[in-house]
Amino acid sequence: MAAWLDDFFWTYQNVVYGLGINGLLALSIYVVLAVGQLSLGQAAFMGLGAYSSALMTMQLKWPFFVVLPASCITPVLFALAIGAPTLRLSGVYLAIATIGLGEVLRAVYLNVDLVGGALGISGIPERASATMIYGLLAAAIVVLWVIGRSFIGRAMEAMREDETAAAVMGIPVGRYKLGALLASAVLAGVAGALSAHVSSFIGPNEYGFEPAVTILSFALLGGIGTPLAPVAGAWILTLLPEVLRGFADLRLVFNGLIIVLAVLFLPNGLLPWRMRRSPR
Repeated sequence: MAAWLDDFFWTYQNVVYGLGINGLLALSIYVVLAVGQLSLGQAAFMGLGAYSSALMTMQLKWPFFVVLPASCITPVLFALAIGAPTLRLSGVYLAIATIGLGEVLRAVYLNVDLVGGALGISGIPERASATMIYGLLAAAIVVLWVIGRSFIGRAMEAMREDETAAAVMGIPVGRYKLGALLASAVLAGVAGALSAHVSSFIGPNEYGFEPAVTILSFALLGGIGTPLAPVAGAWILTLLPEVLRGFADLRLVFNGLIIVLAVLFLPNGLLPWRMRRSPR
């Protein structure tokens, strides 16, 4: 039995890692959508976490248990820097602004030799493990579930339904928006650090427009009623290329078709139910 599991893990190692990492990215988009903000900076936060963690590991020789939490610092500082000007926007304007900031960072990666330029960074030590990845994913789900059932989750839902009415009721809308953006930066930064330390290579094109839209599609497919919903969407879209490996030229077509059908016929996602809120 153990030998069979070893063979299975060796064969599908990248898929196993990808499911856990994409689950964390799905949660990073979930927390901003939960307050009604269409912020698409998750790929940028992921890139900052990946590059900063790779430099700390390779240049500073820090142990990974220090590198992993430290990799959140750069995404959080970036989120704080962009929070004030961008969170005044909403809807498609916020989405365009955050995507534009992500493309600016990608241009920086392409032109700065310290981070490898267009060639990226290779030879990153493999320090992360499946146990670490899924342990962090489970912890993030539990924390977000507890928050979602609390008065904070009720306030977030009120903001998502009607931000103006929520502000009139005394909910500190700006504080919650910034908090959601910072939480998104932490989750995406951790996902970036884990990804860098299981793939051994990172490059600028991994954190541009296409990854940002892919992360959004996790929530579009799964829904945002509970933290489990976007994770389910992420797992489906991560496994889809493996299931359709024989249709290599049509994989993106099937991916797009599934998302379109979900938006048209399942506007609340595959898991539309919401968490029961605490009566207190």
